[in-house]
Amino acid sequence: MNDESPAKQKWQKAIGALWPAAKGSLAKVYKPCIRKNCPACARGDKHRAWLLSFASQGRRKVMYVPLALVPQIRRAIQNGRKIEKYLSRTGPDLIKQYRQTRKTDPNTQSNS
Repeated sequence: MNDESPAKQKWQKAIGALWPAAKGSLAKVYKPCIRKNCPACARGDKHRAWLLSFASQGRRKVMYVPLALVPQIRRAIQNGRKIEKYLSRTGPDLIKQYRQTRKTDPNTQSNS
């Protein structure tokens, strides 16, 4: 298959437009803080926090996300999901492209 095919160029353009990208999930939680004598915690109120949950080396990890970074992380996760969809379609698309090329070019060699 041609490394510079229109399909490859289209794929690269689509993936390149999906930056930033991340895999994981974003959750808003309410937790008590660590400050002693916090009036909100004393009332039973909790503080809002954002957490990014992700896998690293087969283990689940969680990181606090600063409020200012929440929109960017949310967009990165959405982009990451779009990239996963592209990747899941790539294998079948490559096979279809190969079969189509083989029909039009009888000199194409088969590995089986």
